[in-house]
Formats: sequence, C-alpha cells, structure tokens
Amino acid sequence: MEPIYLLDLASQESRWLAARQVTIAENTANANTPGYKAQDITPFADVLDNTQVGLTTTNPLHVALGPEDLAAPAFKDEDAWEVTLTGNSVSLEQEMTKASDVNRAYSLNTSIIKAFNNMFMASVKG
Repeated sequence: MEPIYLLDLASQESRWLAARQVTIAENTANANTPGYKAQDITPFADVLDNTQVGLTTTNPLHVALGPEDLAAPAFKDEDAWEVTLTGNSVSLEQEMTKASDVNRAYSLNTSIIKAFNNMFMASVKG
C-alpha cells in the first residue's frame, strides 16, 4: 500500500513544530546570555513551497520520484522586540507567544490526524 500523503504532510509538520520548539527553548535558556541573538526557523509555509511532491508510478518500469524528506530546518535571525544593553535580543514574552503558537498548531495537527484515522478505520470496517 502506498503511503498516504496527508499523513506524510502531518508528519513533516510535526517535525517542523518539534524543531521550532527546540529553537524556542534554546532562546529562552539563553535569555541572560550577553550578546545572544534570538533565532527562529523558517515558516512551515516556506518549507512546503520548497518541498517537492513525489509522483505516483503505475508501472514498475516508470521512473520513481519519491518525495524528499524534510530537510533540516533553516535558522534565521529574528526581528527582536527588544535588545538589552548586553546585546541580547531574546524577549521572553515573544518566546512564550511562539511557544503558545506551537502548542496550538500541534493540537490542530493531532486533531486532523485523529479525524483522518477515524475516517480510514470506518472505511476499513464498513
């Protein structure tokens, strides 16, 4: 059976959310480090724009072009809300807002996977 694209997309987003949460945690941990510049990863929409969707083959003689795995997230310097006298650009309020966004996106992702799983199980049983 071929992999289901929706589940692959949800898996990619889960990996992206995990990488973003790690970045938020690193920023928060370095909130008092002199000269530390806050970072973030590229938005998931940009990652999707650069992800190639593989073609499905109907014959074993066709060239199989599977989708590429999600590359390591690219980091970018973040637009800081404030910069302290020591040059640190981490804003704890901004990091907590981003953590809340990650939590909400992960909950939505999980709900979509559950709904798709329920539909799939209903079609198998019926």
